[in-house]
Amino acid sequence: MSPRSSRPGSRPATIIDVAEAAGVSRQTVTRAMNDMPGIKEATKERVLAAAKELAYRPSRFGRGLVGHTQRTVGLVVDDLMNPYYPELASAVVSSARERGWNVVLAQTAKAADQYSLIADLAKQADVVVGYPALTDTQAQEVLAGVPFVRIDMGEYTYGGGVQMDVGDAMGDMADHLLERGSRRPVLLDVGLPGFPSARGKSFLAAMAARGVQVPTVSAATKSLSSGVAGANALLEAHPDVDAIMTFNDIVACGALKALHEAGVDVPGQVRLAGCDGLNLGRFVSPELTTLAVDMGAVAEAAVGMALAMYAGEVPLQGARAQVAHHLLVRAST
Repeated sequence: MSPRSSRPGSRPATIIDVAEAAGVSRQTVTRAMNDMPGIKEATKERVLAAAKELAYRPSRFGRGLVGHTQRTVGLVVDDLMNPYYPELASAVVSSARERGWNVVLAQTAKAADQYSLIADLAKQADVVVGYPALTDTQAQEVLAGVPFVRIDMGEYTYGGGVQMDVGDAMGDMADHLLERGSRRPVLLDVGLPGFPSARGKSFLAAMAARGVQVPTVSAATKSLSSGVAGANALLEAHPDVDAIMTFNDIVACGALKALHEAGVDVPGQVRLAGCDGLNLGRFVSPELTTLAVDMGAVAEAAVGMALAMYAGEVPLQGARAQVAHHLLVRAST
């Protein structure tokens, strides 16, 4: 074990240096240095060895916090105007509360400096979970030593992660649409044209495996208004469409509005489906068929993993959990 090469020799070692050298959280370092309960003996010995090699001395301020019991989950979301994030936040709060933890929330949408926003959150929270708008390199810089779990992590690798598996459910969706007689489906995706999302790729692949080539129309954002605009563009480009698979339930609800305004019967003329299983889909007419995910299971996986990191039970890097979507058939298909 050796000190981090990025630490100048003239700078005293910090708790973050010790945490990174030992592969544990800052809180685990505090527990080991102060002989507190709730830490494995082997982990404690590893921390003490790292502290000795780095010549680390806890600050007087840090020692004064030893007795604090107010533990906090920092939750990072994109935009609370998107109903997905309030549903996730509610599930995270419930999961944390059951474990005796509080939750503090940060919204990155429209933040002038997202890096500083999350850095400030990391100072307030014992663990961080959610959707930080940071690259792996940025996350490593701002969250070093903090137990961190990214939700729907995709291709990111830093910290722990909850993978959202839509593959099998997308195959079920393809089968469902084909069984209902759809032969001219179109994907209403989100993002730049020609660069399908992971969800979009999954739907295209599922349909291709069943012998159906699906054209794609891209909405600008994951919003109701983009769903309206995207559906209007889709109807103009593909007037013979008989099924629309959308990026998410929000875009689907926008598309439903556009279809109604265009006099297109759903599901009589066009079958419509979304993804995420938001409660919103139950309160539109017709109710929205979707690929639903158990938000409680997502929160349990993320919070449970983060707290296990905090306790030194799992490493700060490489832990993974998976939550699968499932087909939820309603009236829109």
